[in-house]
Amino acid sequence: MYVTPGYAEEAAPAEGEVHTEVGVEHDAGHAKGVFPPFDGTTFASQLLWLAITFGLFYLFLKNVVLPRIGNILEVRRDRIAQDLDQAALLKSEADAAIAAYEQELAEARSKANAIGQQARDSAKADADAARKAVEAGLESKLGEAEERIASIKAAAMREVGAIAEDTATAIVQQLVGGKPDKASIAAAVKAAGE
Repeated sequence: MYVTPGYAEEAAPAEGEVHTEVGVEHDAGHAKGVFPPFDGTTFASQLLWLAITFGLFYLFLKNVVLPRIGNILEVRRDRIAQDLDQAALLKSEADAAIAAYEQELAEARSKANAIGQQARDSAKADADAARKAVEAGLESKLGEAEERIASIKAAAMREVGAIAEDTATAIVQQLVGGKPDKASIAAAVKAAGE
């Protein structure tokens, strides 16, 4: 679409002309071509509104924001102090529990040592009693064996004497011929055995 310059441009208002929308002359009170905040004629009002705005902002911060922040910080400080106190209390309780545990552990160890020592002493006494009973049994058996050996030895010695007498009698009969005297052979064997 093609637009002609006659319809596309509006005529610029002439100087001194009044705007119908606001009822103010065009460029009234403004320097030509200056950005309004940098216009020197409006500095006083701008500074006044800056001071009023800053004052209201300062009062808002002082009366509303800072007390709330102060309350929040105080609540947090109180909560932290309370938590630290509770932690210290829990730590002291834990230390007391650890001390009680260590004391009970030491008592249990000493009881275990006492029970172990008592068991060792009892086992040693039982072993000593059993050893003494076995030794007594062995001693009695040894005594009986020695008595038996002595009786067997005495019987063997009696038999040896009789065998020696019989052998001496047989030898004398063979050598001398005839019957020798038993009493003299018995006396000779007895004298040789001593």
